Amino acid sequence: MKTILKTGFILFAICALSAGLCGIVNSITAPRIAINEENTKMLSMQSVASGYEMGSEIDSMDEDILSVIPLYENGEEKGYILEIITSGYGGEMTVIASFYTDGELIKAELGTNSETPGLGKKAENESYMMMFRGLGGSSPLPSSKSNLSAENQEVVSGASITFNGISEALRNGSEYVKSLGGGV
Repeated sequence: MKTILKTGFILFAICALSAGLCGIVNSITAPRIAINEENTKMLSMQSVASGYEMGSEIDSMDEDILSVIPLYENGEEKGYILEIITSGYGGEMTVIASFYTDGELIKAELGTNSETPGLGKKAENESYMMMFRGLGGSSPLPSSKSNLSAENQEVVSGASITFNGISEALRNGSEYVKSLGGGV
């Protein structure tokens, strides 16, 4: 009985020490991770701004839209950058996208995600998001794979849930920008 208690105590001490060390490491690295994530987000926003001047962030009227940033050219409002929450195969993911004021997609990037490497992770490539560019204004964004060309259907093959999440986010973003009516 003493051997079992002694072994149990040793295992408890090892687990407690390990948990404590993990907590210390987390408290040291968490602020740096948050800074890196914010820097990555800002780089994505600058990329999707496509040369337009970014304004100050404004409040969103939609719970799935985390950020709304107006885009300007020579002082004239041209569109918006949105950070949109959606769901993919790996859970919650964000899409950072820019739209003209009529809802047409300028450019999009996949932000934070836990998608499957080799399948859903393809959406991180700029070429993946090209299938959506120019849509959303007078031409609708695809709502399913069947709305895509054969070539683009092949690109999203095996990652339908990721495609559906991104497509839904972009459609919601386009509609949100249209609801703003070209101004805030």
